[in-house]
Amino acid sequence: MKKITFIIASILIITSCDSKKNALKSGIDITNIDTTVVPGADFYQYACGGWMQKNPLTGEYARFGSFDKLAEDNVVQLNDLITEIASSKHENETIEQKIGDIYNMAMDSVKRNTDEYYPIVEELNRIAALKDKNELLSLVPYLMLDGVDVYFSVFVDADMMNSSINILQLYQGGISLRQRDYYLDKDEHTKKIREHYKQHIIKMFELTGFSHEQAKKNMEAIIKIETRLATAAFDKVKQRDPYANYNKMSIDELKKIAPEINWNVLLHVLNLKTISEINVSQKESIIEVNNIIASEPLKNHVAYLQWKVIDEAANYLNDELSAEKFDFYGKILSGREQQQPRWKRAVSTVNSVLGEAVGQMFVKKYFPPEAKERMIKLVQNMQDVLAERISALDWMSDSTKTKALEKLRTFYVKIGYPDKWRDYSNLNIKKDSYYENIKRANRFEKEYMFSKAGKPVDKDEWGMTPQTVNAYYNPTTNEICFPAGILQYPFFDMNADDAFNYGAIGVVIGHEMTHGFDDAGRQFDKDGNLKDWWTAEDARRFEERAKVMSDYFDSIYVAPDVHANGRFTLGENIADYGGLRIAYQAYKAATKDSPLPDIDGFTPDQRFFLAYATVWASNIRNEEILRRTKSDPHALGKWRVNGQMPHIQAWYDAFNITDDAPMALPAEKRVSIW
Repeated sequence: MKKITFIIASILIITSCDSKKNALKSGIDITNIDTTVVPGADFYQYACGGWMQKNPLTGEYARFGSFDKLAEDNVVQLNDLITEIASSKHENETIEQKIGDIYNMAMDSVKRNTDEYYPIVEELNRIAALKDKNELLSLVPYLMLDGVDVYFSVFVDADMMNSSINILQLYQGGISLRQRDYYLDKDEHTKKIREHYKQHIIKMFELTGFSHEQAKKNMEAIIKIETRLATAAFDKVKQRDPYANYNKMSIDELKKIAPEINWNVLLHVLNLKTISEINVSQKESIIEVNNIIASEPLKNHVAYLQWKVIDEAANYLNDELSAEKFDFYGKILSGREQQQPRWKRAVSTVNSVLGEAVGQMFVKKYFPPEAKERMIKLVQNMQDVLAERISALDWMSDSTKTKALEKLRTFYVKIGYPDKWRDYSNLNIKKDSYYENIKRANRFEKEYMFSKAGKPVDKDEWGMTPQTVNAYYNPTTNEICFPAGILQYPFFDMNADDAFNYGAIGVVIGHEMTHGFDDAGRQFDKDGNLKDWWTAEDARRFEERAKVMSDYFDSIYVAPDVHANGRFTLGENIADYGGLRIAYQAYKAATKDSPLPDIDGFTPDQRFFLAYATVWASNIRNEEILRRTKSDPHALGKWRVNGQMPHIQAWYDAFNITDDAPMALPAEKRVSIW
């Protein structure tokens, strides 16, 4: 996790309100439906089986779904914008020059293959020349600035207990497989991945000029250090507990719990020398880093640092290194068969380096201002419905309801694109090497982030670029954000009626709103502070109801002998559930005075649930199912549908689902929260 905040990101959309509802279309593509399956047996297959047949996985995807398809369309649009710029000469230091040059370098495989791995040779040699641990610790912050996070991550974000101020934060990290489970689990699949990882490390060292013997020794040192880091790290469930991840202390206190680390040098190099306090998110992890520094021989640290540089740089060097990295992270971990074409990777790099500059061009061409205004009104309507639902809850006391309604009414809503744009004038893009430009871009971003430490939080800053096909809720700013990139079909259809649009975008808007009241989000108040605003009895009732959801998902088999993780995915599952309940009520309210007709053989209520299911239509490889079960806080697409419908009475009514249907649940076993 590069920037750790309890931001919850999910797929999102928008809906329309038109007085001529009867003239609008259904929005449902009937070829998406698998009529060989009855809705009550497998609603996901029924609603999405045709889509899955029409959209088979290609080699470059481990999972391909509705939002991936939209992202594909966006990438083509972005590529058109970028290639037009890149095909011309521009004045130096202009945005156009920077976009064009970084894109052209990403596309220039001839130069990168000629350069081979030499752009990182100087770094590898500098690491190899370290004489003692003082020199080692002096080098660490420079690597961090270049985008190479070793041992742990350092970032700046809102203080969860004082959300108006940014605070410096430490977070567990340093493991290249990202998830601790890959280092510790004993099942056969995970053990095979570890063996592949070991061979991958050896191969990568050999491709950067090391002998097989030295590469093998380096691998053993790396596995030892990363396994120690993983063992000390919080598991994915504990990382979702905001109180467990809040350990604010002074810099002097930090020095006492981790005296082996030269904090003075690190803070000085990161231009943070005036900082007096810090949040050590996982104190146990930092203590173990201290122990690793003290106990592991220097040669092991040298191998580890060299590996982190190689692993970070590989995609920006020659094709041989890039292909080997893909073979492990793409094929072995996810089951993908081939890399994305070079032009897509180039667009991705431009997006990551100059995201808001590209986004400004994107919204100018593809997102009209009136769409933003329409979305703002829709969100307001959804807030009204959620307020009604909170007011009507029979399990929550009036005092807690009052505070919940205050929080709902103070949501900070961001639609489409920022009101102010990033300034990239201090980012230098030069024609030296692709990797050197990536390092400069990383340094530019890190320095920008670190400059905010100790300063007020800028609530107008965005956590995603406008072209992103996604959305999020951020509890420390109490904001919901819907970028322009996702406000398109199949999430929003200007020509479809309210049944479709509320089932699609409406649910996703409700999803993001519900994140403010899920198991993690509910612990933050209206100002974004981590503060208990619930009565003890209301909190107990919420936890009882949430446990019904987590237990239900724990019982789901995502693969043979592999269960879903209900506690890990609890926040997203609560948000899906809340989104469905809120959007359905809003849709019924919007159409009560002018009921919608049946279209294409489906009632309006049926189209609502079909639209929701289509949002999650996807094909996925077995390897990716296992990877996401370890790493993704969202349930798999199939279970975002089949895991939610049994808890929604309106779905039973819409499709005449009987009590003996395979998906049916007795009413007393269903979730009942928001």
